[in-house]
Amino acid sequence: MNWELILFDLDGTLVDSRAGILHCTNSAFRALGLAPPEERQVARVVGLSLELALERLLPEGAEHRVVEVTKAYRDAAQEMRARPDFQEPLFPGVPSVLNQLSRPDVHLGIATGKNLRGLRNTLDRHGLTSLFSTLQTPDVAPSKPHPAMVERALAECGVGRRRCVMVGDSTFDMEMARNAGILAIGVSWGYHSPAELQAAGAAVIIDRPVDLPASLNELLEKMT
Repeated sequence: MNWELILFDLDGTLVDSRAGILHCTNSAFRALGLAPPEERQVARVVGLSLELALERLLPEGAEHRVVEVTKAYRDAAQEMRARPDFQEPLFPGVPSVLNQLSRPDVHLGIATGKNLRGLRNTLDRHGLTSLFSTLQTPDVAPSKPHPAMVERALAECGVGRRRCVMVGDSTFDMEMARNAGILAIGVSWGYHSPAELQAAGAAVIIDRPVDLPASLNELLEKMT
């Protein structure tokens, strides 16, 4: 047996987007005359769809402004990405690991809270688009931890649940995987702690991208 579909979260798992997310959040809140949330609060909601994440960050009584703040966030993101000095680096080792895992008999996929436009922008910028067979976003499915993104990816790739694994940095990733009936690997360099990931259902936690291939093999051995 082998993995036939490896799903990845994006922000905090493959891409170090913390600075950009904080910048856009702060800009959006200030545009509405609201005090920006603390960094730790922002980190807690990364991984959810943008609308849901921002709704959770809005102060009590301002939840009705979620459409406004979402638009302001997207405007800030578009302006940020247009700057010549814009950077949103991949975590060290990510490109080589993705190329190592990309084989004719293995589908790679993305399941993210970022919208499709933002996802494609990021993948294109890093030259990764061709590596992924399926891209799942809140444009076409409910936000994590709902299992729909996983279920759509399984259907698109023609893969059974036991042949699919999710790799992510948030409890939302782990819960989505559990809700979909697949295993999950947590990464320690993202937005939620290893203890939280384990409590949310991670089968294993890794500390570096280069550790992923070995962890995938170890999980297979346990399943056979």
